[in-house]
Amino acid sequence: MTRIVALLDANVLYPAPMRDLLIQLGTRETYAPRWTNEIHREWIDALLRTQPQRDPQRLELTRSAMDQAVRDALITDYAHLIPKLDLPDPDDRHVLAAAIHGGCSVIVTQNLADFPADALAPHGIERRHPDAFLVALLTADPDAVVTAVQIILDRLKHPPLTLDVYLDTLRKIGLAHIAHELDLRRDAILANVPITRDTRP
Repeated sequence: MTRIVALLDANVLYPAPMRDLLIQLGTRETYAPRWTNEIHREWIDALLRTQPQRDPQRLELTRSAMDQAVRDALITDYAHLIPKLDLPDPDDRHVLAAAIHGGCSVIVTQNLADFPADALAPHGIERRHPDAFLVALLTADPDAVVTAVQIILDRLKHPPLTLDVYLDTLRKIGLAHIAHELDLRRDAILANVPITRDTRP
C-alpha cells in the first residue's frame, strides 16, 4: 500500500503532544512525514516567543532527533519554486513549494485558510487539519495508531500519563475528533500487551 506523503506545517509541530503523535506515527511508517529547515525554524521560534523559559538547545536537539528518526523527512532545494506560487500570505509559499518539491499529496496545517484548495489543486495537493488527518490514519490502520499511543503513554512516566489525561490534552490542542475515536478504543490501548520502548521525539 502506498503511504501518504504529508508536509507538516509549523503550527502542527508547535504543540508537543501533536508533534509527538505525528512523529511517532511517522517512525512507524503509518505515513511519510516531511518538513524543512524553515519549518523547523518557525515552530522553534514560535515556542521561544511564547515560552521564553524553554531551553533553545533542547529544542535544537528535538529538531535533530526528528530529522534522524524519520527517513527522508527533510526537504531541501525547493526555493526556486517560491516566486512562482500565489497564496493569501506570501510568507506561506515556502510550505507549498516544499510540498511540491517533496512529492507530498497533503499539507497538514491548522490554518486551512492559508492554503486555499484552488491554489493547491493544480499541484495535486490537499490541505488537511491535523485532527482530520489523524482520524484518517486511524481509519486506515487502527492497530498502528493504537500502538503509537501505547508507546507514548509507556514513555511518558515522569510524571505518569494516564489515558484520560492524554485524551484531554489532545482535546485542548484541537484534536477532539481523534481523542473521541481513541476513547472508543480505550480497551485496546490499555490492553496488557508488550510495548516496544521508543525514545524518539
